Amino acid sequence: MEERITDSAVSGRPVARRVDRVTVGSGGLAALIARPGLAHYSEPWYGGAVIQRRETIFRRLLGVSDALAASFAVAIGALLVGGDTVAPGAIAVPLLFILIAKAMGLYDRDAHLLHKTTLDEVPRLLGLSTGAVLLIWLANGLVVTGEIERAQVVATWAVLFTGLIGLRALARFLALRSTPIERCLFVGDEQSAEEFREKLATSHSVRAELVGWLPTDAEPTPEEEALLPDRVRNLIAQRDVHRVVLGPGPGSREHLLDAIRRIKDHQVRVSVLPDVARVVNSSVELDRLNGITLLGLRRFDMTLSSRFIKRSFDVIGSAVGLVVTAPLLAVIAIAIKLDSRGPVLFRQRRAGRHGEPFEMLKFRSMIDGADEQKEALRHLNEADGVFKIADDPRITRVGKVIRALHLDELPQLVNVLRGEMSLVGPRPLPLDEDRRIEGWHRRRLDLRPGITGPWQVLGSARIPVREMVKLDYQYVADWSLWNDIRILLLTVGHVARRRGQ
Repeated sequence: MEERITDSAVSGRPVARRVDRVTVGSGGLAALIARPGLAHYSEPWYGGAVIQRRETIFRRLLGVSDALAASFAVAIGALLVGGDTVAPGAIAVPLLFILIAKAMGLYDRDAHLLHKTTLDEVPRLLGLSTGAVLLIWLANGLVVTGEIERAQVVATWAVLFTGLIGLRALARFLALRSTPIERCLFVGDEQSAEEFREKLATSHSVRAELVGWLPTDAEPTPEEEALLPDRVRNLIAQRDVHRVVLGPGPGSREHLLDAIRRIKDHQVRVSVLPDVARVVNSSVELDRLNGITLLGLRRFDMTLSSRFIKRSFDVIGSAVGLVVTAPLLAVIAIAIKLDSRGPVLFRQRRAGRHGEPFEMLKFRSMIDGADEQKEALRHLNEADGVFKIADDPRITRVGKVIRALHLDELPQLVNVLRGEMSLVGPRPLPLDEDRRIEGWHRRRLDLRPGITGPWQVLGSARIPVREMVKLDYQYVADWSLWNDIRILLLTVGHVARRRGQ
């Protein structure tokens, strides 16, 4: 389609320019580039109404889900568990609950994010559920007739907490499917723009497309820096942009702040991609000092108490896992033995904590002696830095099934119990692949390798080794027990969708 613009950097006369409404996968950055120059766009911009509609749908659906969770919790706790009746004051519970959630910012958070996920809210939802049930208990006769007993309190809390997680996840799913795709404009250098484009293309939980890229010069003149806010503003209208992503690159702080202010004045959402060289993929804490914003980098190493908590979680989790899956382990072992010759378990030396080698256990999913054929099949390798073939001819019939369901990883619970691995951690690499990891990337080995990790959740077959080691480094820097639980929950969903084949 053609749109009339005036390019004052050329002649000041109206000219026709063809703007392609392209999506992420339709030709890369070359199809998205916005050429330098201050282009005054005269036609109206309709994205503001779309942005407001999207955010309204998200807020309303989340509010309805919270009201339903609160209502179900009170009804089940009072009627089914306690046998009491609901008092007239219970009518106010959903409304008061929504007001408290609003005060905690639980309805406004999605507007600022591309990746809208309920799992990241679980710690706050836990606190909200606990506080709400405490208030219900203190209100006593105002909500439920009679004395509220311990069993009622526990049931109300459990239903409220699980209901909030489940219904909020459903609300976000419905909101994403009923609102237009978010249109993004990237402002920054080529490397960062390409990385952002690739991340959007491979993300399954983000409904967004990159519709434009405004490159920034390596050494911009003061005049070019001053024109940046106006160029961005005009491109917002030209390409109907909903969100602007400011990548790292040259430019003074004043002009960057001015660009953000002008963009926000147009109701467009703004995301900032930090300078990786400064943040070094570490977890940060926001620090404000009399109007100056600082990013406080957390210490990279774990404290003794954190290591104790992680190890305790590993021991309990692996022991329970082995007991629960014992019948399944026996069935898989018998199936492997009947399907092909060779041992039930496959043992391979991998790089463990601090690079110390250990023998990792897996159910054998290939023919016996598959390692000897690796070099002959290397020309079929589809991964970057690691050996991965989608339809590997060495895989057995049983192997295809257990690989698709990731059941071949279950024996690694023994590695976890022995202290060689962790439930969640950096990916354990074979020794020859580990030797290629150099420099600060080797800090990923400060923790025990894991059965699963951030690379598993995103799909290990799609992540090149350079990206994998960055994810592992960031995981170590950002470790928390909740993050381990979160990755385990995401892994369950990943396996259910069978993405890792």
